[in-house]
Amino acid sequence: MGGAQLERPSGARPGVCVRRSFRAHAGDQPRRPPGPIPVPGTMKQESAASNTPPASQSATPSAQFPRNDGDPQALWIFGYGSLVWRPDFAYSDSRVGFVRGYSRRFWQGDTFHRGSDKMPGRVVTLLEDHEGCTWGVAYQVQGEQVSEALKYLNVREAVLGGYDTKEVTFYPQDSPDQPLKALAYVATPQNPGYLGPAPEEAIATQILACRGFSGHNLEYLLRLADFMQLCGPQAQDEHLAAIVDAVGTMLPCFCPTEQALALV
Repeated sequence: MGGAQLERPSGARPGVCVRRSFRAHAGDQPRRPPGPIPVPGTMKQESAASNTPPASQSATPSAQFPRNDGDPQALWIFGYGSLVWRPDFAYSDSRVGFVRGYSRRFWQGDTFHRGSDKMPGRVVTLLEDHEGCTWGVAYQVQGEQVSEALKYLNVREAVLGGYDTKEVTFYPQDSPDQPLKALAYVATPQNPGYLGPAPEEAIATQILACRGFSGHNLEYLLRLADFMQLCGPQAQDEHLAAIVDAVGTMLPCFCPTEQALALV
């Protein structure tokens, strides 16, 4: 099956709004993030020799992970942060959708991808929330793709990010009555990089000040906001929207127009 295409419904009100004043100061660039939305069978490579991560640790045995009942060699992986636009592993199918019982929060510190030891960035994790709903993309990996994806994600998410694995139930946008079991990477309060809650304004200030090997923390925020807009008005994330709104207010105070343009 082909990957779900993200198209903004005609006349729909986006789920996350970016202040017009912010976009004007940032060079009034289009809101769709640069680069294509992931499509099945592709693998975007952005790593350079200067920012190659350390050697991989052994991936957790795949037998512990949820498998597709119809194909014991297949595995679904749910992404709700940078994985929605940059999976960087080979996969056979992708679907846009959501998981219930969780809310997305910028509560995890990042000292590699979007920050440094001295200035940790803020990236997302999942918080158990009975009323919560988090939108993202599920990727299906099959055969040899399974071990390769898990090996890669073990470094990216676990070794460098501090995330653990968790089984979640994923509801595809185009067929929510046919949920799938998927693997998600979640940062818990027990990991050393966990920063926890903070006012949205404080999170926005931290995001504006941080950069890591994968780019500026602001890029991470805006790409995630753009993904939510493309999902349509049914995709809501008040926490994300509040941070984007705060950034839109503060950005002109942090850097001149030409510097703001370079960040996004």
